[in-house]
Amino acid sequence: MKKLFWLFRSRIAVFSHDLLMVPIAWFGAYWLRFNLEPIPEGFLYQSLILLPVIWIAQGGMFWYFGLYRGIWRFASIPDLMRIVKAVTAGAVIAATASFILTRLEGVPRSVFILEGILLVLLLGGPRFMYRWVKDRHLYRWKHDSIARDTGASRNALIVGAGKAGEMLTRDLLRDSTGPFLPAAFVDDDRSKIGKEIHGVPVTGTCDEIPRLVTLLGIDLIVIALPSATARQIRRIVEICETTKLPFRILPEMQDIVSGRASIKDLRDVKIEDLLGREPVSLDWRAITEANRGKTILVTGGGGSIGAELCRQIARLMPARLIVLERSEFNLYSIDMELRRELPGLPLVSLLGDVNDAVQVEHIMRVYSPAVIYHAAAYKHVPMLEDQARAAMSNNVLGTRTVARLADKYGCESFVMVSTDKAVNPANIMGASKRVAEMYCQGLNARSKTRFITVRFGNVLGSSGSVIPLFQQQIAQGGPVTVTHPEIQRYFMTIAEACQLILQAGVIGRGGEIFVLDMGEPVKIAYLAEQLIRLSGKTPGEDIEIEYTGLRPGEKLYEELFHDAEKLAETSHPKILLAHCRQRDREELEKNFDAIQQACDQGDETALKDIMVELVPEHTGLAAKSSASGGGAVIYPWKQTQSP
Repeated sequence: MKKLFWLFRSRIAVFSHDLLMVPIAWFGAYWLRFNLEPIPEGFLYQSLILLPVIWIAQGGMFWYFGLYRGIWRFASIPDLMRIVKAVTAGAVIAATASFILTRLEGVPRSVFILEGILLVLLLGGPRFMYRWVKDRHLYRWKHDSIARDTGASRNALIVGAGKAGEMLTRDLLRDSTGPFLPAAFVDDDRSKIGKEIHGVPVTGTCDEIPRLVTLLGIDLIVIALPSATARQIRRIVEICETTKLPFRILPEMQDIVSGRASIKDLRDVKIEDLLGREPVSLDWRAITEANRGKTILVTGGGGSIGAELCRQIARLMPARLIVLERSEFNLYSIDMELRRELPGLPLVSLLGDVNDAVQVEHIMRVYSPAVIYHAAAYKHVPMLEDQARAAMSNNVLGTRTVARLADKYGCESFVMVSTDKAVNPANIMGASKRVAEMYCQGLNARSKTRFITVRFGNVLGSSGSVIPLFQQQIAQGGPVTVTHPEIQRYFMTIAEACQLILQAGVIGRGGEIFVLDMGEPVKIAYLAEQLIRLSGKTPGEDIEIEYTGLRPGEKLYEELFHDAEKLAETSHPKILLAHCRQRDREELEKNFDAIQQACDQGDETALKDIMVELVPEHTGLAAKSSASGGGAVIYPWKQTQSP
């Protein structure tokens, strides 16, 4: 209430100021019209008669054009443009009303123009003067004295003399008691070199950072490039690392725009910044229409992918979001997060297993989900290598249970989250996911439900990712263990993967296997080196990297599609379509019955035999897979002809 009263009082004060300027401008216009001589009595009398008309016309336009939305402290060009529009409209209305009332007898025509010019100056001048008084230290500040003389602040080098760098500098200079002050800019745009931004000079390019940090006594480097690509950030980080100085980075532009972060929320550079990709453009309208007002079920909703799917779906205004998760702690965590962030969300959190047909059918019967995102799966490759029964039971039979019931209860769509390890699988986990893909394809042929599979590689920050392991090893002082110096993996962020899963669910018509364009593969050794450097240590000196050899079921290279699956483009540039290898549906059902029987009997040998029959490309040995010439995926339409 106090804040509302203060706001009202502030607006009334500014409005009163502006109304006071109206007669000053009006009589000033007459004074100018008569060459700074006293206004003749007849003209003065007529000006007094028309003053209420001028007051009402201008005051009404001031309020109509929103002169009181802005804050004087931050007066800018948009505020000036509003003043010009309001004064012009007010002058036109006042002149028209004056003509109707007096036929402009005894009223010089030029006073309306002069009054408008004076009023713009009288309204705009105090606003910009007020801002100048508040910000005068920005323009009087000398970069070569403040930071060094006070001793309380550190000198910062700002990388990027663009809009973000300007906003950061302005905010930092306003807070002269902050931890650091900007000493200079660097920017690769040579046309900016030698110029100043708020008195801070642009001194060179990014390649000159090592020389400038010594010359200017820099204590901190700030990367102010929120829209830069990962390749650009990698280059700048590599330059910054040579200086041995700490460096920070601005939040991503999408976080600044959405309000999740401010321009001053500097943070450490994360591995995601170095491995990130171009922002994904999505058809959010279609995605929202496909999920809004519908009951959505997410299996494995407490896992890395499942939880992020829940976060994104929750913002699409579903009629109800059902989260099915077997881990009590994971379910509790995502439930608490969603209820805290979106208190109005119709949320149902269920503790259960996708293999529990009774519970899954109960969910289908009671809640009737229209869309199912099936993210529940075991994914740890070495652990599953000796546990074929667990892998087949959860990844294969669990998928069959949910898919069958989705078909039985007439769900609109069933989107299964798969993996690149399902292609030419060298391990039990990959083979089990390939079998699950086959089942969804086969079921789609006779179902009204659209069964869609989305296949992609590793995601950064997932619970099973190497990154948390490396970070833990670095915190313990090393060594960081990498299985092979040449091992490579595809990476994308969890958020991007989930966004593309949602997009694929819209594009799919049923029976497709969509492959996400993962970009270029990254060497795990490079990942380890960068994480060590980002922790402020030197690889090979402070922390060693040890190569331990490939683990059971591990390949040097992952592939996103089989040789028999020819990729085609879709309506989205980051989503590719793999033309699938079809299996006989009746034969597939017999195989699944055999899998069920082998699981019930705990017969691992029989399970592996069935797997070889269903997935003949399953090598079972990493060496065979790597010797087959794996490597980076070459998308057919991206190839260039040799000259």
